[in-house]
Amino acid sequence: MSFAGKVVIVTGSSSGIGAAAAIEFTKEGASVVIVGRNETKLKNISEDCEKLGKKPLVLKVDVSNEVEAKSLIDKTIEHFGKLDILVNNAGIGSSFDIVNDGFMQNFDDLMNVNLRAAVYLTHLAIPHLIQTKGNIINISSVAGTTVNAASYGLVSYCTSKSALNHFSRCVAQRLASSGIRVNVISPRPVRTDIMENSKNYHFTWDIHREGTALKRVSEPKEVADLILLLAGDKTKGVTGSEYVLDNGHLLKN
Repeated sequence: MSFAGKVVIVTGSSSGIGAAAAIEFTKEGASVVIVGRNETKLKNISEDCEKLGKKPLVLKVDVSNEVEAKSLIDKTIEHFGKLDILVNNAGIGSSFDIVNDGFMQNFDDLMNVNLRAAVYLTHLAIPHLIQTKGNIINISSVAGTTVNAASYGLVSYCTSKSALNHFSRCVAQRLASSGIRVNVISPRPVRTDIMENSKNYHFTWDIHREGTALKRVSEPKEVADLILLLAGDKTKGVTGSEYVLDNGHLLKN
C-alpha cells in the first residue's frame, strides 16, 4: 500500500511501536513527523528513515505540554503544508497502588500523557484533517478492557486507556460527517522499552508471554503493520473500531 504524498505525525516515535510505524510509513512513501523527548533515539530513527530515501521532520516535544503540543501541529503544517494522518502513540506506564500516598500525582501524570495529550492533539489537528479527509489512530491497550492489571497497581494506566478508547469512539461519531476516520489499536504484549522507562513496573516478558493464549510477545512492526492498514484506503469504511492485537491475552483474562 502506498502513502506517497501523505503527511503523517507519529507521537512517541523515538522507539518501540512509534518508531516502527514511522519507518513503515517512510517505506511506503509518506512524509513523516517523528516526535519524542529523547534526542539520541530520535536521531537514530531519523537516520533509519533517511536510509529509506525520505528525511523525516524531527521534533523534540513533550506532548503533555500544551505549548509544545501546539508547536508540533504548527511546525508540521509550516513544513509540509498539510496533515493526513495523526497517530497518537505516546504513552507511559507506571505501577502505583491507589491505597498509597502520592497516588493522585501518579494518576495525573499518566492521564496527562496517555489521554489528555491525545485529546489536545486531536483537537488541534481536526481543522487540517478536515481538509485532507484524513484519519486518526490511537494506540491504546487491552488494559483498557480488563481489570486484572489493576491488582498490580495499574489503576491509573487502565483508566487512561479505557478513557482513550471511549474518547476515540465519541470523536469518530462526531467527525464522520467531515470524512475523518478514528480508530483504536489495543495491543499486548509488545516488546518495547516500556518496562525500562516505567516506574515500579513489576512484570517481565516471561510473565507477559505466559499471560497469552499464543504464548508469545509481539514485535513493534506487527502493530505498525496494523496502523498502516487502518490508515490506508483498504479500510476506508472502518471508523470507531477497536482492533485488538493481544496474542490471545483476552482469551485468558
